[in-house]
Amino acid sequence: MSEHPRRWAALAVLSLTLVAVTLDNSVLNTALPSLAHGLHATTSDLQWITDAYTLVFASALILAGSLGARLGSRRALIGGLVVFGGGSAVAALADTPGQLIAWRAVMGLGAAFVMPATLAIITRIFSPAERPKAFAAWSAAAGIGVLIGPVTGGALLEHYSWSSAFWINVPLVAGALVAVVRLVPAVPVVRTGRLDILGALLSTAAVALLVDFVIQAPARGWTAPLGFAELGAAVVLAALFVAWQLRAASPLVRLDLFANRTFLLAALSLAVVFFVLFGTLFELSQYLQLVHGYSPLVAGLGAMPFAVAMATTSATSALLSKRLGVRWTLVLGLSLAVAGLLSLSTTGVGTEFWKVAFGTGVIGLGMGMMMAPASLQISGSVPPEYSSMAGALNSVIRELGGVLGIAVLGTVVSSAYRSDPALVLPGADLPAAHAAAATMPPADAQQVLSAADAAFTAAMDRGALVAAAIAALMAVAVAVIRPAAARTAPAEAQLVAQPA
Repeated sequence: MSEHPRRWAALAVLSLTLVAVTLDNSVLNTALPSLAHGLHATTSDLQWITDAYTLVFASALILAGSLGARLGSRRALIGGLVVFGGGSAVAALADTPGQLIAWRAVMGLGAAFVMPATLAIITRIFSPAERPKAFAAWSAAAGIGVLIGPVTGGALLEHYSWSSAFWINVPLVAGALVAVVRLVPAVPVVRTGRLDILGALLSTAAVALLVDFVIQAPARGWTAPLGFAELGAAVVLAALFVAWQLRAASPLVRLDLFANRTFLLAALSLAVVFFVLFGTLFELSQYLQLVHGYSPLVAGLGAMPFAVAMATTSATSALLSKRLGVRWTLVLGLSLAVAGLLSLSTTGVGTEFWKVAFGTGVIGLGMGMMMAPASLQISGSVPPEYSSMAGALNSVIRELGGVLGIAVLGTVVSSAYRSDPALVLPGADLPAAHAAAATMPPADAQQVLSAADAAFTAAMDRGALVAAAIAALMAVAVAVIRPAAARTAPAEAQLVAQPA
């Protein structure tokens, strides 16, 4: 199936499902203070409410992509949406942090089936000539999710409780399900031999341990014995996974793809830009709400320049990559991300909002420019019948890049902040310093806040410089290393037509 008469309507529906999934996390970020109050959640609880989704989503992606190919991508999409929407509804009714953490994990499992399925369907219903435009629209949808998420969350919390951050998913998912059933065509089921159960278990466990190590390291220390044990186990399991994939008759992942420099550079570029994005926005959220004292709604509006820029260049990236080629489009996108980060590295305590917005907007321009060409390069490196596997790899790469960005840049910022000699409360992070100042006499409180805000802003600037250096190195690598032709694809798998 190379083209389908309803392909553009189907693309709009698939983009809607992506908006629903990406909207969830961005809405939740603005709801965390309300969650802490409404459920009496500790800082650790809040971390796990956020991370349970990420941990399950990242670790289940490869298995979900493989199962989705066998069940049929549309069936996997519908099932994933049902699980995601149902998990959201029950999460809204949670009355303890533990319950909410559990249902966030269920939501992550549903999302793990949604993301690869959308990419697989797009690859199957669009011809190679039209795929760049389709991937550009798909990428723009991610920008829309980021755009409306913080603003929607802030607006809801002005009038409703924290549960509204989860109830909002229910009508979105319901509408998406109706549209999927009516407009998205079924694509052939892939028969590539027996499901690689051992490979699935090894990959899921390895990714889960790695993500958990990165998530927990800032709190328990990067050199903690438990962390080293977890990292060591992840490395051993990953090595066993690689060894098994090289000898398995029906491997879960085609590892020979990573020997293709074109595929590898696109994958690394995508990981780096999500590393930069998640790490930078995580710190900026604290800066806007604590240093500047903005409300959740106003802080949510702070993401709009980034999201608008990203959605704009995502929608036009097909034309740009056609003119420049994928390679130089990636170089230009990474270079814009570097420029935006360098702008943010000059932020001070009193920096005006428009200057911060300018830096995030430039990063958004670069990221939107890159997402579709890089994703297309990854998905286009395999025959169409392996599109679910490529979609899963695409999502894993992005998710791991984002998790590492929050952890690594968060550690850089935290270390720089705590080492500032001017701090009045050396052991307290920025939220703790603000909480402590609220109980002090005005003069003492002002001294604590001035020192803490200045230290955090300087540390955030250092984090932006580190992110800029990483993005610059990636841009140089893409520019210097010549792409190689893709290796010969394996024999086509047997396709079994699925009833529409």
